[in-house]
Amino acid sequence: MVPGIFARTYAAKSAAAVCAQARSDGFAALQFNLSCVGLPTTPERVPDGVAETIAGAAKSAGIELAALSGTYNMIHPDRALRARGRRGLDAVLHAARDMGAAVVTLCTGSRDAADMWRSHPDNGGAEAWADLRRELEPALATAERLDIKLGIEPEPANVVRDAPTARRLLDEMQSHHLGIVLDAANLLAGVPSSVQRSVIAEASDLLGAAIVLCHAKDLAGDGTVVAAGKGVVDLAAFVAEVRAAGFDGALVGHGFAEGEAPAVAVHLKKLIGRGA
Repeated sequence: MVPGIFARTYAAKSAAAVCAQARSDGFAALQFNLSCVGLPTTPERVPDGVAETIAGAAKSAGIELAALSGTYNMIHPDRALRARGRRGLDAVLHAARDMGAAVVTLCTGSRDAADMWRSHPDNGGAEAWADLRRELEPALATAERLDIKLGIEPEPANVVRDAPTARRLLDEMQSHHLGIVLDAANLLAGVPSSVQRSVIAEASDLLGAAIVLCHAKDLAGDGTVVAAGKGVVDLAAFVAEVRAAGFDGALVGHGFAEGEAPAVAVHLKKLIGRGA
């Protein structure tokens, strides 16, 4: 397991600067986002040479490109916007192949038209689930052709909101190119501290070998996102559980200011070192 960081943590708008700073701060891996080179996260086209430039910057800095973000609202009520997002994801998948990122990350979205991170009563309905499957099918076909994994992140306000719904999606889609991005803080939103360990253990048992990336987000007592090690999430238990399930990839910190990055890297290294 290696410490990683969201590339968007950094204000720099060049691949070389972002990769160099991440390495200087003590990280070994990046979850990259095309916004870090001045593009939308899911552009309809990635200009020639951009992916190769990012790959070269990572190689020069000695940092792994653990994943590339392809997030869009996969169940947006406007079909035209979903189609635009689908085209953007296709462009991201090809860019990931060209830059050597093995995983493209996704969140499943919300029926809320204004904010995909806000819950909606229709998110749990059969139509939303069917729309999600329809969005995933062509993306998985492309991912298989390019030998890329799609990593779905359960989010409390999304269709795939927890470990059981993530397990359901894996079972229904039956694709070796579909995996899970697991974030302990997402699993524990609104959960009493007394049952944290059991919730984390359940997620690890259900998702096990399907985990392709882990996030180390932390939460204050009031639910505010804070830097790893500054909140109440039992990240040590999380790391122990996913390691026991066989995960040995990037543990990616996010949700903190750029100036906090070096301290987060130190904390992630301590978590990874325990029981290694």
